[in-house]
Amino acid sequence: MINSTESKSSATTSKFFEKGSWGWKIALVYDIFMMVLIIINLICLSANAILLSDFGHWLFEFIRLPEILEFYKTELRPWVIRTEGWFTTFLITELGIRWLIAIGMKQHQRWWFFPFVHWYEVLSILPQLRFLRLLRAVAIGYNLQTHGYQVIPKRWYRRAEFYYNLVMEELTSRIVLTVLDGVKRELSTSTTHKQLIQDLVEHHRQLFAVALADILQESLGKELQAQRFMIAKNVGQVVNQAIEDTPELTQLLRLIPIVGGRIEQQIQSIGQRLGENITQGLIDPFTHGQYAEDNATFNLISDKISQIKIENNPKIDTLVESAVFETIEAIRKQVKVKQWQQFLEEHEKNQDIKD
Repeated sequence: MINSTESKSSATTSKFFEKGSWGWKIALVYDIFMMVLIIINLICLSANAILLSDFGHWLFEFIRLPEILEFYKTELRPWVIRTEGWFTTFLITELGIRWLIAIGMKQHQRWWFFPFVHWYEVLSILPQLRFLRLLRAVAIGYNLQTHGYQVIPKRWYRRAEFYYNLVMEELTSRIVLTVLDGVKRELSTSTTHKQLIQDLVEHHRQLFAVALADILQESLGKELQAQRFMIAKNVGQVVNQAIEDTPELTQLLRLIPIVGGRIEQQIQSIGQRLGENITQGLIDPFTHGQYAEDNATFNLISDKISQIKIENNPKIDTLVESAVFETIEAIRKQVKVKQWQQFLEEHEKNQDIKD
């Protein structure tokens, strides 16, 4: 977020000047100058606030140096107020000049986008919101960091990044858990939750049909293709055995002298081949094509299954409802996992190994 907003304040560095050119160097020096001024200004304002607070009064009374505090109030504080006025005037002027430069160089799609992009700089002019100036100093430091200038020590940077991720994870986790609890409560108590689930199923019927066709092609189709000759052979043997187990046919053929046994063997052989060929023909539609979209049989089956009305089948209704609730619960469990805590544990393990 900082990079996307404050990089506009150094846009001349990253967008409108070639890196290493004089314009780029001037913009870089100006950023450093502004960062130093803002830090000094914030230090002065913070010190002034502390010295004029009840804590400051108590502290100088405690160390028995009230005359130093009185000296600050009478001699130095007017200078702090005066320099703050000058600095605020400088910020207003500087912001106006940068706005004109942004308009001239067309840094934004609309001329009036500038104060919205740099909202914290505009608000930091107000006396009650002067602490927002720190955002600009941090943004400039981050911008310098991205250009390879080590402004912030790596250890500080990693620690700040860790705590930033920690805060963001905790905030987003709370928000997501609250939303999921609300959804679960709404589905449990609302009388229209069945309609919501039905709408969800209706919206995904086509995807379900495609997925089911892929599953049939991957599992049933490939298995039938691998076992088709074994299945055909077994069916042929079953037909052959069925002919042998038909006494009426055996008795009829035995009435024919000499060739009756030969005819019986031929009928058994023909029956076995017939059973094998019929089985091959029945299996063939299920093994046609390498992909699910090439197999009309699987597409037809999956399409018919996907069109089943769940409201007419309580078991399917219960299955879909259970899947929805368990999905919400699984997401809740995953969101509750604290990534920052795992990072700390891994870091401590690595430290123990090094020690």
